[in-house]
Amino acid sequence: MKLDFALILTALTGLAGLVWLVDALFFAKARKLMVRDGEEVTDPGIVEYARSLFPVLLFVLTLRSFVAEPFRIPSGSMMPNLLVGDFILVNKYNYGLRLPVLNRKIVAIGEPRRGDVMVFRYPGMGPDDPTAGTDYIKRVIGLPGDVVTVKDNRVTINGVAVGYQGAGYFEGHGAGLDMTGANVFTESLPGRSHTLLELPGTGFDRHDGTWTVPAGNYFVMGDNRDNSEDSRFWGFVPEQNLVGRAMVIWLNCEGWACSDGFDYSRIGDTIH
Repeated sequence: MKLDFALILTALTGLAGLVWLVDALFFAKARKLMVRDGEEVTDPGIVEYARSLFPVLLFVLTLRSFVAEPFRIPSGSMMPNLLVGDFILVNKYNYGLRLPVLNRKIVAIGEPRRGDVMVFRYPGMGPDDPTAGTDYIKRVIGLPGDVVTVKDNRVTINGVAVGYQGAGYFEGHGAGLDMTGANVFTESLPGRSHTLLELPGTGFDRHDGTWTVPAGNYFVMGDNRDNSEDSRFWGFVPEQNLVGRAMVIWLNCEGWACSDGFDYSRIGDTIH
């Protein structure tokens, strides 16, 4: 069962605020009168906790919902640019301000650009897909209205072939060790370039094809082209599923207990 942290945080903030408000409206005045009459009266413990926690919870909820949200890279689908164990910050306002939990846009600020590394809620393979709603991270390749063709890991957008240039070989570490020796290419998307991985002689089904991106949707791919299930397999990302744009790596630690140590060299790296 997927743990919805945004829902839990919103519920706790609302509960703390409600307890504080109800006490202020109906009970606090009575206690003040009793104190004025010489009685020793203390605030109930639940009210003290609510009054202390509500501002903190509200600040965290506001920060996480409208400014930046932490995200941990769970797989190698974005290598060589993002590694397993990278902790990143996701910009929550570039694609518009959205209500927490509902993810409904309330203020339009901007839209994804081609080449953005984007976090979104996986739309799933159907209404019964239990993984639908899980946070995914991929690179934006196709914008609404684009015609995207992918053949042997080479992309064509609206009839114009994207440029590729060899950039050496990948040397993996930790969870990425099995990708050692993969070819590194520079992919020159219109207006933005980035590196990607390609496995030589792989038996991976690359799902070549041509897709026309519908209005309000995006075509996304992982940078680890032979180890990423993306729009080639399950289709487009609807606008209402967007979470934000990946900004910066603030920590790298492969295991939750950091038993494999830290990679300090990645701290502060911007994501492009």
